[in-house]
Amino acid sequence: MNKGILYMIIAGFLFATMNVFVKMLPNIPAIEIVFFRSLISFVMSFVYLRAIRVPVMGNNKKLLVARGAVGAVALTMYFYTLQNIPLGSAVTMQFLSPIFTSILGVFIVKERVHPKQWIFYIMAFAGLIIIQGFDPRISIEMFAIGIGSSIMAGLAYNIIRKINKTEHPLVIVFYFPLVTTPLTGLYSAFNWTMPVGEEWLILLAIGVLTQFAQYFMTMSYQSEDLSKVASLKYLTIVYALAYGYVFFDETYNWIVFSGIALILAGVILNVWFKNKIGKA
Repeated sequence: MNKGILYMIIAGFLFATMNVFVKMLPNIPAIEIVFFRSLISFVMSFVYLRAIRVPVMGNNKKLLVARGAVGAVALTMYFYTLQNIPLGSAVTMQFLSPIFTSILGVFIVKERVHPKQWIFYIMAFAGLIIIQGFDPRISIEMFAIGIGSSIMAGLAYNIIRKINKTEHPLVIVFYFPLVTTPLTGLYSAFNWTMPVGEEWLILLAIGVLTQFAQYFMTMSYQSEDLSKVASLKYLTIVYALAYGYVFFDETYNWIVFSGIALILAGVILNVWFKNKIGKA
């Protein structure tokens, strides 16, 4: 098997496993989980950057800080949905972020959206409406938070696109925990819920799994053409559906499954079409 493909499959599996651990902590506030995840990522990223002698502070500090802050909000909202709605639905809603990345890109990085892409956007949003309308476990509030998470993630990706030519990729990764750790730590200090027993190990696992998942995803992008491995990220949804069934007894009716399929189709077709245009 091609190394790039193998790395992406491993990354997707690690991200999916991390999602399960987040859902296993219903008593710990989502923002506190983000704090622990960011603290562990901060330490691991800082040690690695120092080891390879890459300057850690970067050049465009304003945008780097903005990326970190927006990412913190997106991740907190995402973890909150993981804790409160079915695993497969939460992950599927988060994967709408490429759609919002493209839409926001029109205004932020002056990206042109081809008319055909709007068909894919409509497919994805139709799937989203089906999921919310036919799954009573997803309230309007949780639906809004899930969409908000994807929008904020799309904004974060656009900020990355504005600075990716002036910043080392690892510095961009490092700024996320650099900004997120104090922000979430300050809030958590006044709203602290003390983890007990195995919750400490689960929090540690979330941070470590995320770091290794990001590492393997980066290795995949460096080892293979983006168009060949990008769609493999969506295996995470398959993992999520399987994990949800095995660990949390989550099932879906065929209408909700069709909504999930519509979202997947819209997002993957959009990515495929953008790669096709890029090559042309």
